[in-house]
Amino acid sequence: MASKLLRDAKKYEEAVRRRMKESGATAMLGFKLEGLETGRAVFSMQVKPRHKQLHGVVHGGVLATLADTAAAIAAYTTVPKGTHIATVELKINYLEAVPGGRIRADARVLRTGRNFVVAECEILNEDGSLAAKALLTFGAAGGHSLARERASRE
Repeated sequence: MASKLLRDAKKYEEAVRRRMKESGATAMLGFKLEGLETGRAVFSMQVKPRHKQLHGVVHGGVLATLADTAAAIAAYTTVPKGTHIATVELKINYLEAVPGGRIRADARVLRTGRNFVVAECEILNEDGSLAAKALLTFGAAGGHSLARERASRE
């Protein structure tokens, strides 16, 4: 049983990596999947000049997008196959500036219900300090699966 769970986890992680490459936004921003388990996803991003706003620190919208992406992938790990999720609420507190380096987004699901998934995400500076914390709610509905092959495109 444990080996089947491990195989399923590896397949899911491969599907996430494949889908991340297909997403123009996440590819352009340079998000990388670092770890994945049920109810948790960890992403990283190497800060580039294109991520920064006028004051030379990472734009808050980039941090919010990173939190949303990580939390959505964590949410997908807790819903039944064939479920589609969409962000319905995102609240983020920016706690300190992100000047550069490799940052991490550590997202965890707090609760999965029939129609909603609630998650949190911490954005950490390269030195490990907490730069931002987000709370997200996703609507969940049947009809889509992250692991589903995109046969209709091929």
